[in-house]
Amino acid sequence: MVKNVVIIGGGIAGIYVLRNLLARRGDLEEDLNLTLIKREKRGWVSVCGLPYALRGWYEIERAMINKPEFFIEQGADFRTETEVTNINAKNRSLTLKSGEVMKYDYLVIAMGRTPFLPEAVENTTLENVYTLNDEEDAIKIEAAVGSDDVKRVFVRGRGIIAVQAAVAAATKGLETTVLGGPPSLLPASLDPDMGDMLKEWLEKQGIKFILEQKAITALKEEDGRVRSVVIGDGEEEIPADLVVISMGMRPNTKLTSDAGIETGETGGIITDCSLHAKKGRNYLKDVYALGDCIEVIDGITHRPRLNQMASTAVVQANVVSDNILSDVTEDPSQYSSYDPCVGPVVADIGGLLVGSVGLTTEAAARAGIKTISGKATKLTKARYFPGAKPLTMKLIFDAYSKKLVGAQMVSETAVAERVNEMAVAIRAGITAEDLRNTERCYDPSLSLLIDVTVDAAQGALGIKPVY
Repeated sequence: MVKNVVIIGGGIAGIYVLRNLLARRGDLEEDLNLTLIKREKRGWVSVCGLPYALRGWYEIERAMINKPEFFIEQGADFRTETEVTNINAKNRSLTLKSGEVMKYDYLVIAMGRTPFLPEAVENTTLENVYTLNDEEDAIKIEAAVGSDDVKRVFVRGRGIIAVQAAVAAATKGLETTVLGGPPSLLPASLDPDMGDMLKEWLEKQGIKFILEQKAITALKEEDGRVRSVVIGDGEEEIPADLVVISMGMRPNTKLTSDAGIETGETGGIITDCSLHAKKGRNYLKDVYALGDCIEVIDGITHRPRLNQMASTAVVQANVVSDNILSDVTEDPSQYSSYDPCVGPVVADIGGLLVGSVGLTTEAAARAGIKTISGKATKLTKARYFPGAKPLTMKLIFDAYSKKLVGAQMVSETAVAERVNEMAVAIRAGITAEDLRNTERCYDPSLSLLIDVTVDAAQGALGIKPVY
């Protein structure tokens, strides 16, 4: 008997569910009829790669990983420029904008996120006012910054997408201003002392920052195109030929809410540990949700949160595809459970590498966790070796248990491996004493005898480093 699996959403969450099921359906006695529906006209696009394309590292087209034909040739019904207008969970059916009704045995909701636009700001539909959410936005921004009419760029926001957009503009030699709230940049990932290091780095590249509690009051236009931004109580007007608004992303849940599927305090869809979506008091055993549209449980505070990261979506896709196959085959050994997350993050922002995992000091305080912390700056290998670069690391520990709850790092050299190391340490309940006393590999061409991690852990314990 053929089982119909319908996936709504063609971002990385939906694509990875489709990839997993395509790869494994040949082992099944029962066939799977796989359909993916997305509103966009392209196939699988690496949204995470778009900011680097805007910096000129490569063409935007190279961020397309697979065209629709790639999946169609494998037997998937891959539908682009198609929109679902109704979900009927009781009848296990979907209605498309075209009027077509589709039946499903399993529904996978991977509808992603939508950019937040402040309602109080008028004229957000003016020419050259954009968000940076998908490849269509990137194409429009690239065309605008390459025109002779754009000399000044204004960015509203202080998260990764906002500062990436600012870097892209500054790289093109454009006068760039960023308006964000106090006290510093990337507040979801970095404490202010670490965020200030990024701010100072980007200021050297000519980016101007306004980190004050000011909102955009109005966007002024000329011939339908934005020409300036009014902020605060109207006392300051900043000329701008292009505006990027990046004030966070909201889970895309209107369609699912209309279908009675529950959302939580963060605005994301509520799921159980198998990633079944919730409706009323029950979880729907034939409806899964994952990716940017769901809320997750924080691995440290155990409270609901959003974690709209590609790496998170891939893990969730494994869980969803495992559980669909477990149900189809009636094989419980294939079942997977999604664990609370710690949210590792890494980015190259204007040549400075930034990484974090776990809680910031402020996030820990909001959760009622008292913390101690240590910060250190050291070279990543012996000072007499070419290419030795400084790395600043901040480690945050629970003041009572001394367990690691957060790590932040900034450097011109690789930090991704260290972020992953600290993610494992948080999950394992590693303490400051453990990090101080754990043996570490050493070769002067590759590492230091006493790593920056050790100095940061000792700092949290009040132990002076040995030089």
